[in-house]
Amino acid sequence: MAEASSIKVEDSDLIELIDEEGQISEYDIVSAPNDFNTLTINSFIDEGAIQTPGFQRNYVWDVKRASKLIESLILGLPVPQVFLYEESRNKFLIIDGQQRLLTVYFFMKERFPRKEKRGELRKIINTKGGLTEEILADDDFFVPFKLQLAKLPSGAANKFARLTYSTLGEYKNKFNLQPIRNVIVKQVAPRDDDSAVFEMFNRLNTGGVNLNTQEIRACLYHSDFFEGLFFLNERKDWREILGSADPDYRMRDIEIILRALSLRSAGDNYAGSMTSFINSFCKRAQSFSADDVAAHAAEWDWFLGVAASWDDSTFWPGGAKFSALLFEATYCAAIRLRAEGQSFEGVDSARIAEFGRSADFSKWSQEGSTKTVNVKGRLNETYEFIKGLIVESGR
Repeated sequence: MAEASSIKVEDSDLIELIDEEGQISEYDIVSAPNDFNTLTINSFIDEGAIQTPGFQRNYVWDVKRASKLIESLILGLPVPQVFLYEESRNKFLIIDGQQRLLTVYFFMKERFPRKEKRGELRKIINTKGGLTEEILADDDFFVPFKLQLAKLPSGAANKFARLTYSTLGEYKNKFNLQPIRNVIVKQVAPRDDDSAVFEMFNRLNTGGVNLNTQEIRACLYHSDFFEGLFFLNERKDWREILGSADPDYRMRDIEIILRALSLRSAGDNYAGSMTSFINSFCKRAQSFSADDVAAHAAEWDWFLGVAASWDDSTFWPGGAKFSALLFEATYCAAIRLRAEGQSFEGVDSARIAEFGRSADFSKWSQEGSTKTVNVKGRLNETYEFIKGLIVESGR
């Protein structure tokens, strides 16, 4: 099984999602550099104009790292630029730079978030447009934000150490007006298709922006459904199946869930590339009703309940790596058979693991595993196999 802090997935499972590039049409993309000073950043976050999408759920910096950024701004030193996606007029999603922007915001509020409360704070900031005075004053959420800076090489104390925003003195105005360069990106045409923006960020990533395909997708297609994926990813039974106690910070585990749900929803219509297929599903999911979101979550919970009684190695057919392909195929088969009134009680999970090692499965799962013929072949082969197990068990 995998170590608790990592996910080991078969290399062929997700490689096309990371590297795949299809033929692209012509697009009209606008990209413009801007310099927002810290006062503007603070105001935009307060008003909900700048929000954090799902690809990085929580603020992760400690106070020492945050203090170094603030010191750089006080001194007038340049800091790395920020990338924002203009979702609509005066509404921006942070693509890269969440830690820097929120550090400025928290420092100007003179409050530093407790680690265990950061996920909750992110939700409050995004849904309510900033933090109320009541929340900022709540010591269950925050501690005072005083700069923690190391001594100088001479041994003398750093003159900014222990300062807060209100005690910056003569440096406060300089800090207020210090700009942070940001690049705002917007797709102009086609209006009904976000694929150009996806491709642009995919290429931007290869040039140095440290975002993978799933992180970009989480930004561009954020929705109630997408937010719900993070909660599905935290289910105890799922973490045990995956062999990883903690969610993967690069969202590889969420990508596995998303693949399973999208194939279950429209696997019969799969064609082209896995990236485009999942993107289309995510686009549709933006219009899902609350009942639609709940239905997907209910199916996920049902399957986890079934798989909870299976052997831990069911989806580890090779022993060393979790097979995302076997998992998603089994998930799709299970939901389909459930809809047909079949019972899974008594299904031998060891047989599923054996099937994952068999030639019948591997012929659809080697190189080019996301080609249309292989995806459909793998889903159909797994469905027929598990249906046969149910018949054998007499259910």
